[in-house]
Amino acid sequence: MLRTHTCGELRASHVGQTATLCGWAHSVRDHGGLVFITLRDRYGFTQAVVEPGASQSAADCARGIHRESVLRIVGTVSSRPVGTRNNAIATGDVELVASDIQVLGDAAPILPVEVSDDKLANEEARLRYRYIDLRRHSLQANMHARHRAALAVRNWLAERDFIEIQTPLFVRSTPEGARDFVVPSRNFPGMFYALPQSPQLYKQLLMIAGFDRYFQLAPCFRDEDQRADRQLVHTQIDLEMSFCDEDDVFTVIEGIISAAFRAVNGVEVNGPFLRLSYDEAMERFGSDKPDLRFGMEMRDLTDLVSRSEFGIFRDVCASGGRVRGIAASGCAHFSRKETDELAEIAKIYRAKGIMPLKVEEGRLKGSIAKYLSDDAQRAIVRMLDAEDGDLIIMVADDPEVSAVALGQVRRFLGRKLGLIREGDYKLLWVTEFPLFEWNPDENRWEAKHHIFTQPREQDLPILESDPAAVKGRLYDLVLNGVEMGSGSIRISNPDLQKRVMNIIGTTSEEAERKFGFLLHAYEYGGPVHGGFAIGFDRLIAVILGLENLRDVIAFPQNAAGVSLVDDCPSEIDPKQWKELHIRPAEGVAPGRGSR
Repeated sequence: MLRTHTCGELRASHVGQTATLCGWAHSVRDHGGLVFITLRDRYGFTQAVVEPGASQSAADCARGIHRESVLRIVGTVSSRPVGTRNNAIATGDVELVASDIQVLGDAAPILPVEVSDDKLANEEARLRYRYIDLRRHSLQANMHARHRAALAVRNWLAERDFIEIQTPLFVRSTPEGARDFVVPSRNFPGMFYALPQSPQLYKQLLMIAGFDRYFQLAPCFRDEDQRADRQLVHTQIDLEMSFCDEDDVFTVIEGIISAAFRAVNGVEVNGPFLRLSYDEAMERFGSDKPDLRFGMEMRDLTDLVSRSEFGIFRDVCASGGRVRGIAASGCAHFSRKETDELAEIAKIYRAKGIMPLKVEEGRLKGSIAKYLSDDAQRAIVRMLDAEDGDLIIMVADDPEVSAVALGQVRRFLGRKLGLIREGDYKLLWVTEFPLFEWNPDENRWEAKHHIFTQPREQDLPILESDPAAVKGRLYDLVLNGVEMGSGSIRISNPDLQKRVMNIIGTTSEEAERKFGFLLHAYEYGGPVHGGFAIGFDRLIAVILGLENLRDVIAFPQNAAGVSLVDDCPSEIDPKQWKELHIRPAEGVAPGRGSR
């Protein structure tokens, strides 16, 4: 090695020794012949000093060093003079008195982005010069945390007889969910490979093959619009188990999450985690991924207001709708502007508006209070556990709209009122989702999760007659209001699989074309099995308290799905178009694509 120690290693015990360090010049300060260089690598910082009596070559070199140049410094470890010690760094008791300096890689005099968490350039510049931005302490810490978590997860699973197997990256296109990324075949004109959105079908094949406990940290590719919590390529902790039920899967996933938390920040989040059914989560929180770090639970007030003199309440209740409410503690002082803000949030989620009411002396005050009897007012206050000074917010609408809209108002208030404590982690399982959901645009049923999810045993008799009432053996893991992953117990009976496909309108011919290889595999003996997939990038971001997934990915795309560091996607040579037997879109010349 070109170095004897790292920049975070030297201590008082090394005083008097000769050491050689390699790293980046974090700062260079010339004090009239006495030059101080703060040398940095991923392990830490060390101060090197070039004294006036140093060798001429070292002195000359030190004066011309640009920040972020890569240096090799040889010198003697010395105690820092009293009063100059730096308690902010681990090596702050010592410095390296340089006798020789080599510039291994000179940096340009002006940097396009600063290596500083305090002087952030705009995101586009940071992504374009990601190799410089990644030198920042915070991003290096994020990458270390990601590594520790991955190692902890792998070790935890290996100790429990899970085997890591890599599934194919070139797969058959089976469009569902997001769009597939497809790769044209040179050898088979007009045919394409797809990049996997998940290893779903292959991990089921592994169960049929007898690998009863499989996992991998799998790259997954989805051609979807970008957001702060979305990337075209993401990593998931993917696993599958044979001869299991939901409790077995929950135990394994809880162990994985606990191991990841311990590895990243030493926090203990041991299971068992809270469990809520989908129906209960929607009733209490208006969301299938509720944030449990604060209360403000919803209550159904329909029976209390259905016979009121307020026309909106009567009409909604008569048409099968629901009236729901929450109590925001101490918010009776909210201005009209603030309540209008809440109404706008509700409208985004299709509600017609909100009904805000203040609580004063155990009764309600507001424009619709006069339409509610004294008994109804007291009952509403009681049901919502409201007190004087609170603000009651009600939404009257379609059952789903009233739940979702008020749930989003609740979520907004949790942040606005500062009800969420930093470092508070609330995990829960949401179970028994509907197996199907209706697509009004296409006038057909679709799978809520995916078509390989097993229905509950008690719902099999109504599978065809009442699909809306059928629940799946489907479960999501939620952390602080963010879905960490989902899974299910799979269908392992070919006949049942065909029944589910029939409901969503998949013909036998279409099923054979898309999934025939999996369906035929079950004809040769397939075990009962279930699995789960955790969004690894998202998990690390939430543990670290980060809003943006890009901060835990080394080379992410920007909001448009472009990798700025290598300017990708890029044009290809016209010769490649011909080799792949494809033509550019109309108006786009070969090698002249546009973004």
